[in-house]
Amino acid sequence: MATRGRFRPTWRGLGHGAIIAVFTILLGFPFYWMLITSFKQTGDLYDLEHNPFILNDKPTLEHLRFLFFETRFVRWLLNTLVVGVFVVGITLTLALPAAYALARLTGRWGQRLGIGIFLTYLIPPTLLFIPLSRVVALLGLQDTIWALVVVYPSFTVPFSIWLLMGFFKAIPKELEDAAMVDGLTRFGVFAKLVVPMSLSGILTVVIFTFTLVTQEFVYALTFISPESNQMLGVGVPTFLVRGDVYYWGSLMGACLIATIPIAFLYNMFLDRFISGFTVGAVK
Repeated sequence: MATRGRFRPTWRGLGHGAIIAVFTILLGFPFYWMLITSFKQTGDLYDLEHNPFILNDKPTLEHLRFLFFETRFVRWLLNTLVVGVFVVGITLTLALPAAYALARLTGRWGQRLGIGIFLTYLIPPTLLFIPLSRVVALLGLQDTIWALVVVYPSFTVPFSIWLLMGFFKAIPKELEDAAMVDGLTRFGVFAKLVVPMSLSGILTVVIFTFTLVTQEFVYALTFISPESNQMLGVGVPTFLVRGDVYYWGSLMGACLIATIPIAFLYNMFLDRFISGFTVGAVK
């Protein structure tokens, strides 16, 4: 009996290791596929007689050269980065005080208002892009990236408010009362106590917002027409798919370059990201 109990944790550990290995392979395979496809010769992309999972010939940089020098890929990356930074800033500026006010200063109506605000996030973009296009036209922002800077917070702010409300409610109210007794104002408590204790939730909002900006398609396609002003999510499928011609090598290279930074951020801050989504769930 002692021998069996001694080896039980070992087998459990092997099982956990096997599960982790399988998930690692499954999650890493798309990145591996994009990598080898972006360096394959054009003829090898359609050669079914060779193993499609390895490089059959000498690697080529032709697909990346086409991507960087014959398309506006770098400009699309910069446009996406600029819009992402501005939208993240606007979202945090509006969502942080709104979420705190709803969580602490509105009594029993705060939760109801928070749910009402969150419900606006569930409205499909296909119902909103027509009236929003009128707003963009009246502001004179048509065919500029600033149209997206104005529009994107309309769906990032509601979700962020709802998310941060749960995070703020998990902070003991007694800490805020003690800080106010020590002389801090309500704004001082918010800036010096609540915000530093909510870094996991804030980081979750940042990652969520920036990911939405990189993936959004409908608004970016509707409000921007010039190739030089396109976002990454629209420019890559629009200008690398021409009729029935797919530039597979360049497509995979563009997807790999665009997804690696986001995947790296998710992996680096995974624990904080999960805690940001799950905090207050038990409570």
